[in-house]
Amino acid sequence: MISNWNGTVRRRLGASSAPVTHGLIALCCLIFVIGPASGLNPAYGAGGGLPAAQRAYFRRWGVVPAELFEGAPGAALRPLTALFVHGSWVHLLGNMLFLYVFGAMTERRMGRMEFTLFYTGCGYLALLGYAAANAESSQSLVGASGAISAVLGAFLYLFPRARVTSLLPFLFFLPLRFPAWVVLPFWAALQWVGAGRASQGPGVAYLAHLVGFGLGLLYAWARFGERRAPGGGPGRAAGGDGRATRVKPAPAPAPEGENQP
Repeated sequence: MISNWNGTVRRRLGASSAPVTHGLIALCCLIFVIGPASGLNPAYGAGGGLPAAQRAYFRRWGVVPAELFEGAPGAALRPLTALFVHGSWVHLLGNMLFLYVFGAMTERRMGRMEFTLFYTGCGYLALLGYAAANAESSQSLVGASGAISAVLGAFLYLFPRARVTSLLPFLFFLPLRFPAWVVLPFWAALQWVGAGRASQGPGVAYLAHLVGFGLGLLYAWARFGERRAPGGGPGRAAGGDGRATRVKPAPAPAPEGENQP
């Protein structure tokens, strides 16, 4: 699904240049594996009892809009804990794929502490925004897509000319390279269409994606202004030789989305 960073990007960034991004990925994977959704932890049972354990788990750690605005104990922390819980393997891998691709460069530009606060703060507000728009819903909402959407929004502003290699299903998965300013707005447009067609019940919380994306874009604009990438001009990644960095995720659009189990 993804072609990794090219050799130049690997040498520039290095494994240690994005410890927060890699730590978030590791933490989400660990929480998923030990939780009931992975099906790997025998403590949650098997067979017919597993779905019930999953629903209880999501309700405990996810966002339930109706409970959040009724002031249920601990509900105010749920938009934070929900960022680290995923509903399925596809949900987890889709989110972590795009966090891996877009998170490293964004973290390197912001710095570790700022990126950590940015990620958790925007993710919290994205889930809160979805909950406010669906205040009577009793469906649980989990996933990091709101926070990752914020990373995509910030990446779009900071590195609009970064080349993104995408596999497009309607073009027979032919790999094509487009600048981020083409791919990411296209993704946002798909979220907008999805949000307009969304209905009450299980599915993808497109509105959380839109809120996160907008927050990330606005934050990057307010925080960095024209200082998008030092040494390479607007839209170019930082690097000693001044050449533009090329990012190669696939497929686009992404990420998978919040589950509402």
